[in-house]
Amino acid sequence: MVGIDSDPGYLAQARFAAAYCGVEINFRELSVYQLASLNERFDLFLGVFYHLRYPLLALDLIRRHVAHHHMLFQSMLRGDRQIAALASDYPFDERRLFVCPGAPRMQFVEHSYARDPTNWWIPNRAAVEAMLRSSGFEILARPEDEVYLCRVVPFTAREIP
Repeated sequence: MVGIDSDPGYLAQARFAAAYCGVEINFRELSVYQLASLNERFDLFLGVFYHLRYPLLALDLIRRHVAHHHMLFQSMLRGDRQIAALASDYPFDERRLFVCPGAPRMQFVEHSYARDPTNWWIPNRAAVEAMLRSSGFEILARPEDEVYLCRVVPFTAREIP
């Protein structure tokens, strides 16, 4: 097993937890944006999403380089719990969509949230689900409020694997 984090403090916590549980994990100090260099497969992405400056890029990299068949995804969610039924396209002059309850939204955190300056984006449920689908993941289940079990969807003809 491999575990990554770009923060040495969080890696130390993870090493402690793994040792306490008697689990052998190879921890590496690595950014999610360096996944292509990892040459490993894993299927957990927990508590990281809202700490990323470029979250959609990270999901694309995870699908392309590390997720094999499935991924367990967790993210803090805030805002709307409902998900609006949206069309696949809108005209340029459409404005109501941007205030529609249940539309995909992410709140940008300029300075800090919960005294943590590494919190960059805080999504609502609709945003997480739309971003997972857009990055090539099919949502199979939501076993807990902020947790998704996803299946990796095969690359389409429009994508370069």
